[in-house]
Amino acid sequence: MDSTSATKLQLHKKKTWFLLLTFSLLLSTLLITISITSTSSTTPSLLNYAHNRKPKPPLPQFVESKLHVASISPNPIPKLAYLISGSAGDGVSLLRTLKALYHPRNQYAVHLDLEASAEERLEVAELVENEPVFKRVGNVRMVTRANLVTYRGPTMVTNTLHAAAILFKEGGDWDWFINLSASDYPLVTQD
Repeated sequence: MDSTSATKLQLHKKKTWFLLLTFSLLLSTLLITISITSTSSTTPSLLNYAHNRKPKPPLPQFVESKLHVASISPNPIPKLAYLISGSAGDGVSLLRTLKALYHPRNQYAVHLDLEASAEERLEVAELVENEPVFKRVGNVRMVTRANLVTYRGPTMVTNTLHAAAILFKEGGDWDWFINLSASDYPLVTQD
């Protein structure tokens, strides 16, 4: 077999392969087009199948949509429970935040952690105790057992749970619990 006939044979194989590939692509395209555009009821198409199927109900995106929550209080205005906590040197800003947030319907727990000196904790406790409005309404409590709070570990959660327990035991009736630090400051009043 000479080189010319070998080259012709290879060229013929390439043409045959290319023609088969082109034919199969055209046939596949034609079949897909027919199945999509077909409106005949005897041959189910992809569109007819998708159109006739019953739509699935949308899945809930949040757990809250599955919960059946009973009304907590008959009054539409919520009662809030606050934990306002701070560390060493935060006594003044803690009281400033407390006074800005104060509302007679709410309950408050004030906490200075163990990094604050005993004198600073005592000073804040006395100011809270001697404030006439707080004294009259009786809804502000100083957490007397100071906790060590590190902001990278479970101590912050422990401190929050401790304050919530105090507010449940002594403050009673509230709808929402909000945890704030002394550096937080409200931009809008609760009213």
